[in-house]
Amino acid sequence: MQWEVLDGMLAQYGAVESCEQVNTDTETAVVNVRYAVRDHARLAMEKLNGSMMENYALKVSYIPDENAAPEGPPSGGRRGFNARGPPRAGSPGLGARPKVQSDIPLRVLVPTQFVGAIIGKEGATIRNITKQTHSKIDIHRKENAGAAEKPITIHSTPDGCSNACRTIMDIMQKEAVDTKFTEEIPLKILAHNNFVGRLIGKEGRNLKKIEQDTGTKITISPLQDLTLYNPERTITIKGSIEACSRAEEEVMKKIRESYESDMAAMNLQSNLIPGLNLNALGLFPSGAPGMGPSMANVPPPGAHGGCSYGQGQPESETVHLFIPALAVGAIIGKQGQHIKQLSHFAGASIKIAPAEGMDAKQRMVIIVGPPEAQFKAQCRIFGKLKEENFFGPKEEVKLEAHIKVPSFAAGRVIGKGGKTVNELQNLTCAEVVVPRDQTPDENDQVIVKISGHFFACQLAQRKIQEILAQVRRQQHQQQQPKPPSGAQPPTPRRK
Repeated sequence: MQWEVLDGMLAQYGAVESCEQVNTDTETAVVNVRYAVRDHARLAMEKLNGSMMENYALKVSYIPDENAAPEGPPSGGRRGFNARGPPRAGSPGLGARPKVQSDIPLRVLVPTQFVGAIIGKEGATIRNITKQTHSKIDIHRKENAGAAEKPITIHSTPDGCSNACRTIMDIMQKEAVDTKFTEEIPLKILAHNNFVGRLIGKEGRNLKKIEQDTGTKITISPLQDLTLYNPERTITIKGSIEACSRAEEEVMKKIRESYESDMAAMNLQSNLIPGLNLNALGLFPSGAPGMGPSMANVPPPGAHGGCSYGQGQPESETVHLFIPALAVGAIIGKQGQHIKQLSHFAGASIKIAPAEGMDAKQRMVIIVGPPEAQFKAQCRIFGKLKEENFFGPKEEVKLEAHIKVPSFAAGRVIGKGGKTVNELQNLTCAEVVVPRDQTPDENDQVIVKISGHFFACQLAQRKIQEILAQVRRQQHQQQQPKPPSGAQPPTPRRK
């Protein structure tokens, strides 16, 4: 059974906090699921127990909590679920298992033939490692059957992860000697692609420094190997166990830093963008932690916070995003693979306009789709430019985006004496300009220019779309009694 299927099935009944495989050697997998709300767990249990899934019956039962107080309202304190606002929506990330924790897990790939030795007789070895290193370790041995390597996920403190990793390397080394396996066994770390650009650094400086400091040789799998279901790159480290262990600490330190700065930016913005389900965007490794209370006020996808999109489907929007002309190849990818995958992932139409003139420094990317698709598409484009080092390691990626607005609504975006546009700039930290003396185009529209880093840009776009939706609603009300002659009556929104 695919994780995606399971996630979808569980999400029907409420927000899932964690869902982890309890490794078994039998044909059936046991999965422990925790819902955010007790009643949702109860409902899932009633509905799923005994239900059929491809000719197999599912068996569901409670796990009694030995240290729980007798049933009653949750006592105050961190776990008072009632205080969390509406349930978090969406399935928790693709592929890997979500686990609510304060840090990013360490994921390593090990040759399949060593998995048995790592688990040990009746699981004794792995139990021992988890105990000694105070970590939780998942060996995903059922994943991609027949593959030469299996992923292992280690949840712990940075030190705990490093100790567990070191112990696993020792076990593989010993097993290699016992089985006369002579090839080198490098350490392979899996890392979400979003963080790899910063690990490599401008012109590869960060990576070179780690190699020099630790006396290892490090290579990273190519971007082409990425798929939407596997957003991870493989970082291969060669050297002595001692050296690999030091390199692991340095690599993960960099990745955790990138992760934390992204989370800080997310949390800052998530409160300001209504109707955005960040978990569904796949920007972060599975069920990214830190998506705690501040994320709880994010309505489920489709609900869109009731924010000014009218009823029914959110409106489609068109955004023109300007990227460095040299980056066009990276966005399109080999034979158009990357841009195709991107359109599919985001649910948006993405096209690159022809160059205006021979020495154009910028090219326009035309993105058409509803708000969530805009967020996903633009986020991936910003991320891609960062990874491909079009911006330095310390620089934020800043791009310009244009939105066309009806010329009569431009005044509303500017506000009296520029008041609205100034507030917009202060709130979003983006630069928002409505150039004066524009001649409206054939559809009587003018351009609003927005530039800034990704979150600032997104926020400004949302706010401007909200102003436009207000203008449209007012127009709609004014035109209700009788449409002026010659004007198209506004098309009613789909209910």
